[in-house]
Amino acid sequence: MRRKIDPIELDDLDRQLINELQNGFPVSERPFHDVAVQLGSDEKTVLAKLTRLRESGVLSRFGPMYHAERMGGGLTLAALSIPEDDFDRVNDIVNAFPEVAHNYKREHALNMWFVLATETPDRVEECCHEITEATGYQVYNMPKKQEFFIGLRFDV
Repeated sequence: MRRKIDPIELDDLDRQLINELQNGFPVSERPFHDVAVQLGSDEKTVLAKLTRLRESGVLSRFGPMYHAERMGGGLTLAALSIPEDDFDRVNDIVNAFPEVAHNYKREHALNMWFVLATETPDRVEECCHEITEATGYQVYNMPKKQEFFIGLRFDV
């Protein structure tokens, strides 16, 4: 589940970083320097800005996206139905699993949705079972049938 974002003021460089880095990240000896030069800044400022954006919760993650299945792993979307008064406890348990890549609260009977990325395809079912056992709530495993690339971006 995403944590609550503390409001912070975004300046032009913050916005440029968020917008530009959604298009990719340089693969070089000094990628943050390369980004800084591209945006008319310096490496130290770019690193400080990205740290601030992560720590404030404006960016929920900053890092590569891997295709787990192409690397021999497993990937699935899963959900739980959690009473509101037990949500925080279950959230902490679910997020403690290293296989949980994303976790979101939804307004639905299945109100906790998360993505599992595992080292092996068999580990998906094992992990679903372990989360069921740890939380006391049934995990609904919803593996994808077909993949679509939609090129999602969030301009700020």
